[in-house]
Amino acid sequence: MRRKTVVLIACILPLCLRAQNPTGMINPPATEVKDTSGQKDLVEILLKASHIHLKKTPRIEGRRVYYSLVPLSLSVPGGGAALVTATQAGFYLGDRNTTYLSNITFSPSTNFKGQFVIPFHSNIWAAGNAWNFQGDTRFSIFPQYSWGLGGSQTEKQLIRYSYLRFYHAALKRIKPYLFAGIGYDLDYHIHIHPDIDSVNLQKFTAYNYGTINHSNSFSSGITFNLLYDSRTNSINPLPGFYYDFIYRVNPRFLGSDDWWHSLYLDARKYIPFGHKGQNVLALWTYYWTILGTHAPYLDLPAIGGDANGRSGRGFYPGRYTGKTLWYLEAEYRRDITANGLLGFVVFSNLNTVTEPDNHQFAYPHPAVGTGLRIKFNKRTGTNIGIDAAASKGYTAVYLSLGEAF
Repeated sequence: MRRKTVVLIACILPLCLRAQNPTGMINPPATEVKDTSGQKDLVEILLKASHIHLKKTPRIEGRRVYYSLVPLSLSVPGGGAALVTATQAGFYLGDRNTTYLSNITFSPSTNFKGQFVIPFHSNIWAAGNAWNFQGDTRFSIFPQYSWGLGGSQTEKQLIRYSYLRFYHAALKRIKPYLFAGIGYDLDYHIHIHPDIDSVNLQKFTAYNYGTINHSNSFSSGITFNLLYDSRTNSINPLPGFYYDFIYRVNPRFLGSDDWWHSLYLDARKYIPFGHKGQNVLALWTYYWTILGTHAPYLDLPAIGGDANGRSGRGFYPGRYTGKTLWYLEAEYRRDITANGLLGFVVFSNLNTVTEPDNHQFAYPHPAVGTGLRIKFNKRTGTNIGIDAAASKGYTAVYLSLGEAF
């Protein structure tokens, strides 16, 4: 436990420079949205090329909604390909000088073979940032490979199940940039079974909770949330700071299979170089640990299992699972064209999980990658991302709407 504490402090301290006043921001919110005359985006270029002229809608201060819609095709866990349609809406619920950009994302996917994911994610800021409402609701039927616990396992097993997630929280501002609140998290894994029925999941994972063949696991918990966020736009963060603290309690009286607790700490910092265009170094680290011994296997910390599912580019989702996971990533973001239409990123990340026998971090796993950015909507800063990343024995291409973090 002492070593975990030391690692936690070491990974958080570099990001915890004095954050009382986010003076590193390039522009205030109003300038960020309105001063886009010199910028170009994909929608504008396609309309011009097709000679389509849209009638401008009347501007209602603080109420206009900006949409982004992109069809994507990508590989999915367990093999095969899927069609994804990512729809994103960005809008302001108050004066843009005092209210952050809210966003709602809906990105269903299917491989047309009975496997699909229906996710709905929202981050809503009330007028004047008085409240922040966070939501993550999804239902999926997809296979997922698992390697068991620890960072040195090499044998994998395909696990099939249906999954329902319902994560929602309400946070109230207690001072500028600082919010506190509570939430409710539900994880329901249905009909968990290996692809090969003769395989004993409990024996394969060497874990006793949520691993019985053809069983369900149900976790229902209350969260206590503390958030510091000085970013004006979470879709494409400008320089600022982000710290998130979530303590989750899963009691039996709320329906959980057993009592268990978890702690999730997330810290991000965005460092600008210059004051024109995109030229930013983004840093991200999170620490996720289970407190207790009865958490279901599929609820344990796993790479790619963070709140937004955007960590671990270059790794198969869930490739490393343990009772504690530590993650670190750095990404450099830069415009290619002066009008902001094209840009690029280079990034590297590292993750490690505790071993089941001694609960220590023993195997760090790095990945590297690069990507192209195409400005889709200049009003919200939404980019289409095309990334390629690799780790030892694995490579992948990622298509996304918005930045990874």
